[in-house]
Amino acid sequence: MKYYISKTLTRDFAAVVERVIEALKAEGFGVLTDIDVKETMKKKLNIDFQDYRILGACNPPLAHQALTADDKIGTMLPCNVIVQDIGGGKIEVAAIDPAISMQQVGNPALRTIAESVTSKLQRVIDAI
Repeated sequence: MKYYISKTLTRDFAAVVERVIEALKAEGFGVLTDIDVKETMKKKLNIDFQDYRILGACNPPLAHQALTADDKIGTMLPCNVIVQDIGGGKIEVAAIDPAISMQQVGNPALRTIAESVTSKLQRVIDAI
């Protein structure tokens, strides 16, 4: 079962990251965390790694609904979106599919919320 939504682009890495952040904002998400995996791997392990960013995206109203429905769901927040250089001039953007991941939780109250988040993240991927 595919647990993410993705798209591959032929563009500049930094430009794609900025475009993803803009598309997230347009769907009501803020970026709470921005992890530069390439920089971290170099600093901590002295390993050269491809450009790879993990953006922790949060839509506050939907996060509040989810936390109200299940106070442990914070273990699955925020929604991660990755931007990575996959070589050959290609950049991949992938986002978690909350509707799939929430199935494992088994709380029916979360289904509608997760479907709404999935729809928003799909529009983000479509917009980049």
